Amino acid sequence: MTRVALIQVDVSDSESPEVRVKRVLDLVRDQQGKCDFVVLPELWNVGAFNNDALRPYAESRDGAFVTALCEVARETGLWLHGGSFVELHDGDKLSNTSILIRPDGTVATFYRKIHLFGFDTGEAIMLDRGNDIIVEDDTPVGRAGIATCYDLRFPELFRAQCTNGAQSFVLCSGWPIPRINHWRVLIQARAIENQAWFIACNEVGQNGDYTLGGHSMVVSPKGDIIVEAGTEEEIIYADIDVDLADQWRKDFPILRDRVL
Repeated sequence: MTRVALIQVDVSDSESPEVRVKRVLDLVRDQQGKCDFVVLPELWNVGAFNNDALRPYAESRDGAFVTALCEVARETGLWLHGGSFVELHDGDKLSNTSILIRPDGTVATFYRKIHLFGFDTGEAIMLDRGNDIIVEDDTPVGRAGIATCYDLRFPELFRAQCTNGAQSFVLCSGWPIPRINHWRVLIQARAIENQAWFIACNEVGQNGDYTLGGHSMVVSPKGDIIVEAGTEEEIIYADIDVDLADQWRKDFPILRDRVL
């Protein structure tokens, strides 16, 4: 059994990114001995809708932000999904990149967000999308598919991860209040249709023109909501039996009847 902690961070513009990073890293430190795996939201240092901060706070994979995340994972001996950050790469390109870190402080994997939100605004025109479908083996939640926010609307990604062996999905997000019902329904749908655990960490607070909607959730392979946060900053916990995904797929073998 694995205990997961989701830190639903308040990303209100009233707090500077510098202050928030220090505060949230302390929250991660406080999880030592309380869980096995900590998950943070999308772009939590600046907030998912703070478009003006994307380039000023962009860093390489060996920059100060990633280094600090790796250090806190090593200090605590915890697995850490560090949410995502704006990655500067290949000259002046930017990507929304999430990071999964082992307890020894080494990086297990990076994932560049494939589906960029905003249509003709925001990250959709400011960032470069990724191309790689990531399933990381041997995490505390089994073989884990990694995704970010808007990816949730595209079932093909999660089905591809499922085909590649995913027993769970870990998603960091900055999903706003006006569409929070979509968030709740889609998380359950992705879990049910792939018979996999779904661990989804959102953020809260007023960020840019949006109020972030919270409702971070852990959903079982059967579609049951194990735990769900509200709309304020909080930390929620869930105990995950990784083997339940394989057992449910055996007991109710819908995936073998796929035609397309």
